[in-house]
Amino acid sequence: MKICTNCQIKEDIKDFALPEIKFKFFFLPTIAEIALPEIMDKKQVAIVGAGVSGLLACKYCLSKGFHPIVFDTEPDIGGVWAKTIKTTTLQSPKTFYQFSDFPWPTSVTDVFPTGQQIRDYLLSYATHFDLIPYIRFHSRVKGISYDGPSSETWSLWNGTGEPFPPEGKWNVTVESTQTATTQVAEEFVKGKKVVVVGFGKTGLDIARECSSINVSKFVESHIKRKLPLTKFNIVPQHSFSKDIRSCKISYLPNRNDFFDEVEKGSIKLKKSQTFSFYDAGILISDDHSTQIEAQVVIYATGFKGVQKLKDIFESSRFGEFIAGSPRVPLYRECIHPQIPQLAIIGFSESLSNLYISEMRSKWLVALLEGAFKLPSVKEMQKDIVQWDDYMNQSAGEYHYRSSIGALEIWYNDQLGKDMGMNPMRKNGPLANLFEPYGPIDYTKIEA
Repeated sequence: MKICTNCQIKEDIKDFALPEIKFKFFFLPTIAEIALPEIMDKKQVAIVGAGVSGLLACKYCLSKGFHPIVFDTEPDIGGVWAKTIKTTTLQSPKTFYQFSDFPWPTSVTDVFPTGQQIRDYLLSYATHFDLIPYIRFHSRVKGISYDGPSSETWSLWNGTGEPFPPEGKWNVTVESTQTATTQVAEEFVKGKKVVVVGFGKTGLDIARECSSINVSKFVESHIKRKLPLTKFNIVPQHSFSKDIRSCKISYLPNRNDFFDEVEKGSIKLKKSQTFSFYDAGILISDDHSTQIEAQVVIYATGFKGVQKLKDIFESSRFGEFIAGSPRVPLYRECIHPQIPQLAIIGFSESLSNLYISEMRSKWLVALLEGAFKLPSVKEMQKDIVQWDDYMNQSAGEYHYRSSIGALEIWYNDQLGKDMGMNPMRKNGPLANLFEPYGPIDYTKIEA
């Protein structure tokens, strides 16, 4: 999802009369960029992506008088939620996955709402804050290039420390996806032998969905993942604490339903670190001697987010700034000190990405309007190294995921302090020590 700003953006951009757009500031919420150039006394904002982070960035930009335009490849809002399979439910309790100023409706009584309920909730949010008119669907940003002075010798971000320096702009190329076609997943797998590779949340959901149509097999590959049952030979080989710290835990709200299908044989669990193909399916086990017939193999192994970030830059230098380290080096998990006029909202993970993205959106908009200033490039780089060392100690081999799963309260405090917020959000010291924190505790924080 990307956001860009320019007074030259016209309504006919949705028909791609202007394939290249120039912007002053570029900002990435959840692998998304935002660009904000100053237009006389206004700042127009272009946002790429209408997922959770894009909607939040749009809403908070509007709240401060910016003029956002949102570009999204898909025909609907929601990001990953726009394409979930029908049995997918929220992985976090809904009280931890909600907008701070827009609670779930009382009609949603489930602790873990369904995918459709989440899509309805996001649409209600976008409608309530009048975000839809600012979104251009079927619009893919192919790449971005920076036209401005070199950042290598700067002591301050953007050279001046200001979010809108006098020189520099981003050039953004957009293409239409109006003619793209899709195939209904149920029709694709119906009546076929299916193997699902991967044991994360998506893999679990896909396996369950396939089991309602066919008999489905399930292979754990590449990452040692698990279900908490010794009887299925999938006991974890690392601690629950490490799972939390690296955000690699997979929670099944309807776990009994899932294991009922396992007991019936509709889902068959097979544990393997590697697999290979043969003519009629796949081979697993250490020596690849176990054959599993398959007509369809579905990879639920995720994607390389770092590569997606790197590839959006036409500059190889900026790409290496992003991908040249084991972990994407971002100050406050948002700003790369040497990439001018650009920020990232949703790359690092948490146990509730929605309200962390909301805090980042508030923080970034506060930065853009001048409510606070960033430290020097050297100080930000030092902070990034210290944060990286902690990540490595905390999550070990998974620290590259930039997870803040065990640090959400502390992380929000750092963003809040930058904005002048009192980190003690509850009434009294005991409440602050023992009561859980969630989105509602940050309702009164103004960007």
